[in-house]
Amino acid sequence: MAHVPVLAGEAIELLDPQPGQVVVDCTFGAGGHARLLAGRIGATGTLIAIDRDPIAAERFAELADEVSCTTRFIRASFVDGLSQLREEGVHADVVLLDLGMSSMQIDTWERGFSYSYDAPLDMRMDPGLQRGAHELVNDAEPRHLETIFRELGEERYARQIARAIVRARDRKPIASTIELVDVITQAIPTPARFAAGHPAKRVFQALRIAVNDELGQLDAALPLAWDVLATHGRLAAISFHSLEDRRVKRFIAARAQGCICPPDLPVCGCGREPEAELVTRRSIVPTAGEIAANPRARSARLRVASKLREDQG
Repeated sequence: MAHVPVLAGEAIELLDPQPGQVVVDCTFGAGGHARLLAGRIGATGTLIAIDRDPIAAERFAELADEVSCTTRFIRASFVDGLSQLREEGVHADVVLLDLGMSSMQIDTWERGFSYSYDAPLDMRMDPGLQRGAHELVNDAEPRHLETIFRELGEERYARQIARAIVRARDRKPIASTIELVDVITQAIPTPARFAAGHPAKRVFQALRIAVNDELGQLDAALPLAWDVLATHGRLAAISFHSLEDRRVKRFIAARAQGCICPPDLPVCGCGREPEAELVTRRSIVPTAGEIAANPRARSARLRVASKLREDQG
């Protein structure tokens, strides 16, 4: 499937990149958003891309040959990449985080991200990680699996699925995505197998998030991205499930908050001033037309904030 960047028009419009600006794409992936951003900043602009996936580095090299702006690629997690940029004193006018996994990763079937292909259980965004989904599924304690499925996948049948996995792996290790899908499908009630969405969707999401520490990475990356952002610059995050979106929402809302004194205090005593302005009061969601053209966009949510000043705290 050809790569289609999600909420691309809305993201570019709200980020409003200008010629000569510095743009940081923290999750380059297949480069869909980066290509559009590069076109807006022109020959005098600078595009910095971060991604821990080695395939992304190859895609970036192709893009760099085609765009007029100055380009740079950092092969790292977005936490490590943003830390490096902060240490270097980089000040970006635009910072974008397109969270979750990319179409490139889903469609590379042998990476084991998808429940639609028979592949080895893996799900590592960075192949250099020591533990993939195979180790997690076959070694984790039952309660740990249950917690992962419930908290990271919001899976209703987390306990039943965890127990079924343990029974199956006691007979032989669960080695492939299809083997895991079969275990999940058999573990849940028959009506749930035919409900909306694939029966393994939430478990695969939970395993991917756990293997790649996606929520921990996001919690660490947001303040780093804010530090790298120049005053009057804009930060955007595209999330694909509520666990990510809630974190982004809380982060930018906290920075957009002014006085925190008790409401009955006649004069402000805290002196707190907002350091952010919410460019989007509510999350932006895909149009029906975009979802019809690209079903993977269905759960996407976009939030954007502008940096008013440096943190004085």
